Amino acid sequence: MQWRVRPVLPVSKLMGAVAIVVLAAAFAEGDPVRWVLAAVVAAGLTGWALRDLFLPVRLAADADGVTVLTGFARRRHLPWSQIERVRVERTVRRGLRSELLEIDAGETIYQYGAHDLGALPEDVALKLSDLRRTAAL
Repeated sequence: MQWRVRPVLPVSKLMGAVAIVVLAAAFAEGDPVRWVLAAVVAAGLTGWALRDLFLPVRLAADADGVTVLTGFARRRHLPWSQIERVRVERTVRRGLRSELLEIDAGETIYQYGAHDLGALPEDVALKLSDLRRTAAL
């Protein structure tokens, strides 16, 4: 099983990078500081979008365990025995509700939102629980 970033996310990030450059062209005129700032932000958004395009899978699971994306582009395999808990953390702030899938691997907690997974964290948690139970048999 694999969960990946929705395709709309990198497209939105690339559109944001283009919008930053267009805004700089419209309002920066001869100001080099604004151009440098726009270039840095556009490059950051472009790099972030390229990561989503080339490494779309954020979480994968099989009978042996879970493979997570750590940092910018590293993958780490966690055997089921190393995973202490899988749960969905729900928070409400300023009237906005958010859910994160948390994979607790002892010293490290990996968190994924719906946009990272391309699915609801609750659904992914249920599938991981089922897969873990099946692997334990």
